[in-house]
Order: sequence, then structure tokens, then C-alpha cells
Amino acid sequence: MEGYGPQPQPSQSQAQGMMWIPGATTVGVVCKDGVILAAEKRVSYGYFIASKGGKKVFKLTNTIGAACAGLVSDMQVLARDVEANANLFSMDVGRKISVRAAAKLMSNILFNRRMAPLITQTIVGGIDDEGPSLWVLDVLGSVLPDDYAVVGSGTEIAMAVVEEGYRKDLTVVEAKNLVTRAIKSAISRDAMSGDGIDFLVITKEGVAEETIKF
Repeated sequence: MEGYGPQPQPSQSQAQGMMWIPGATTVGVVCKDGVILAAEKRVSYGYFIASKGGKKVFKLTNTIGAACAGLVSDMQVLARDVEANANLFSMDVGRKISVRAAAKLMSNILFNRRMAPLITQTIVGGIDDEGPSLWVLDVLGSVLPDDYAVVGSGTEIAMAVVEEGYRKDLTVVEAKNLVTRAIKSAISRDAMSGDGIDFLVITKEGVAEETIKF
């Protein structure tokens, strides 16, 4: 009967494929006066640490950023594509692209690449005339709004910390401290995450980039 007895196990090739999926812990949080995007700096492939200085957060415009988990090359291609199209939009229309539109643009790019997908989970966040907002995208371009999000191999650990400490009225400083605690908790348990944290702090004043190394 289906559901009973020994279950099929992954083949050797499938197991090897899963082993080489890159890890990460990437977090996004909306607070009352902005958005925090952050990711740790370790780039790993299976059991091998390829770099301790990888960057997984990207400034897309002066008020919008993205943070990713997955293949670093695919993150870079996606971020460059969205940044270029956002600049073209601003020159053509005469106003800045909204966070919602930037997320939808990224969604279209991912969906159009679905037959040869960009292996990345992405959080897009920023601030516009509607206030701060956050959008979460998967490999095929599904796009969902949320107040906070975590993607990558450290998701389960980091999400528990974020959910326990999140409030809608968090200040930027409080949100940054919460995100730092969440990523440090994931790093302590997830071997594929580590070596520091990169931040994008997005407010009405613009995008500030910060790094903590440890």
C-alpha cells in the first residue's frame, strides 16, 4: 500500500546534486522607517568553502536593494539585469521605479529563464511613496509580499529568531540588531553559513551598506 514500507531513496547522482547546492542565510525585515536586508558572507559548495568574502546583498537603486541565497554568479547576473532595467525605466518614465515594480521586473526575468533557471532565492526590499515593503521570490519568479523573510540553508534557525522578536514598530537600529541575532544563530548551526554579515539599510535618506566580520 502506498505510504507503507521502505520509501525510495535518492539515487547517487541526485544525492551528489543535493550536496553541491550552495548554502546561505539571508534575511529581510520591514521596520517603521525602512528596510533591512542582510546575508552572511560564506560561499560554499558541498563541504568546500570557496570564499569567506562573498557578497549576497545588492543595491539596485538609491531606494531598493536585493538579498539572495543560491549561486553567486546567478545572483550577480540577476541583480545587474534588474539594476539596468530599473535605470532605463527611470530615464524613460521620468520617475523612480517602485519596489513592487522592481520585484515584478525580477519575477518576469526569473520566469523567462525558467527553462534554464537562475538558481537563486531572492528578497527584494526598499522604500517608495507607499512606504517600506518587502517581496520574496523563488527560482521560477513567484513573488509574495511579507513583513519579514528568510531564505537559504539557515532558514529554519534564523526564522525562529526573527518571528520571536519581530514587531511592526521596530526602528532601523532594533531591526538591524534582530537580523544580526538571527543570522548569528543560523551560523552557529549551519555549516554552509558564516564569516560575517553584509547589510543594506534602506531608508528615505538612501541605501547604506555595512559589513560585520567575525
